[in-house]
Amino acid sequence: MDNAPLPATNASNVLSVDAMGGDKGPATVVAGLSKFLGKNPDAQVILHGPESELAPLLAKHKITGRVAIHDAAEVVKMTDKPKDAFRKGAATSMWSAIAAVRSGDASVCVSCGNTGALMLMSTIRLRKTDGVNRPAIACLWPSRNPAGFNVMLDAGADISADQDDLLTYALMGASYARNGLDIARPRVGLLNVGTEDHKGRAELKVAHEMIAAAADAGGFDYIGFVEGGDLPTDKVDVIVTDGFTGNVALKTGEGTASLIGDLLRESLLKTPLSMLGALLARGSLKRLQKRIDPRRVNGGVFLGLNQTVIKSHGSSDATGVAAALHLAYRLAQNGFSEKLAARVASVAALAQDVPHDAGTDKPGTKTG
Repeated sequence: MDNAPLPATNASNVLSVDAMGGDKGPATVVAGLSKFLGKNPDAQVILHGPESELAPLLAKHKITGRVAIHDAAEVVKMTDKPKDAFRKGAATSMWSAIAAVRSGDASVCVSCGNTGALMLMSTIRLRKTDGVNRPAIACLWPSRNPAGFNVMLDAGADISADQDDLLTYALMGASYARNGLDIARPRVGLLNVGTEDHKGRAELKVAHEMIAAAADAGGFDYIGFVEGGDLPTDKVDVIVTDGFTGNVALKTGEGTASLIGDLLRESLLKTPLSMLGALLARGSLKRLQKRIDPRRVNGGVFLGLNQTVIKSHGSSDATGVAAALHLAYRLAQNGFSEKLAARVASVAALAQDVPHDAGTDKPGTKTG
């Protein structure tokens, strides 16, 4: 049930948001919504969750007229196993949020909920794009590039990936960089233990050749193998890897950034002299804090589905939720799902023409 239907509008202006499942509850999600809507006057939102909880929150922030509530009583908990969450089905706010995108009422789904459950529901309900074997999660990595970020995928959707999957990740990552970061011709690198051609697992060597062959048709420049130290540099725009490696890299980076922040804070507050120095450098420190603030890059994009789904951090505050919504709206306005599907379809046939025997003795590797 809706508290009020949205005015007739282009679906690209409408986001579908799961209000439940985040660590901080629906009040934080609605506060983030208010921040987002304040800067995007044409945007509208379908909000999913218990109407009795959400209606007062919308009234408090005075955004009732731009947000329609889809009443959903059940919540997918962070502790739920994906299959158990799926069994709850249509009664959950997460299912309802995905269903609104599936039906065409909204263009992008955003949720702070359980990642595994969101990926399972999204894959089953929205289906994979033709030519995609394994969907991937793309994250933004702070870097020295003009855009301020690099794209890395997979960040944990699937722990394994063969050469065909890595080629698909390259295509999808390049499309995301074009539409999300305005990089006309992204530079793509394949994460490895070294930059030399002879290093790495067999599937990496084959993927190295396949990605290079697909670069022109895929609209990107392939720079070859990159190492972990290249993730935050201006050497590359898109880093391709499997989900196991990508997730370990992501969590390591987040932990290191948190450690550096804590150590810097302790150092600046250690003595009266250091506190005075911090006061004098307050402007520079605020700019640094804004540059590395993880809330600005909140939102992992599920790539390889027929519609776009964005996973916001479960611990997001209002600023983080608003950042995920801004990203969702940008991709919706750019028609990202359609562009990605067209790009993958146009290049998928190239995998058939690239030899698969270089550096591997595995028989029967798939090429489709």
